[in-house]
Amino acid sequence: MEPGSTRNIDVSTWRTSKPVINYENCTNCLICWIYCPEPAILVDSSGKVAIDYMHCKGCGICAAECPRKAIAMEVE
Repeated sequence: MEPGSTRNIDVSTWRTSKPVINYENCTNCLICWIYCPEPAILVDSSGKVAIDYMHCKGCGICAAECPRKAIAMEVE
């Protein structure tokens, strides 16, 4: 195995819950992107966020830090 990070490894099987974005409440403030410890928050060219579930460990930091409570953790 070569050195790397979770950018190269599918860690989705590690989690028990996953974040789900409520786009009606999301203002695309990028707080979730700033606090996420993994490359699991994606931002497209228009600034809209999405979750990359292949890299999400389900830690819940994004949901805890979201000022609009636009991210909820759902049990898988």
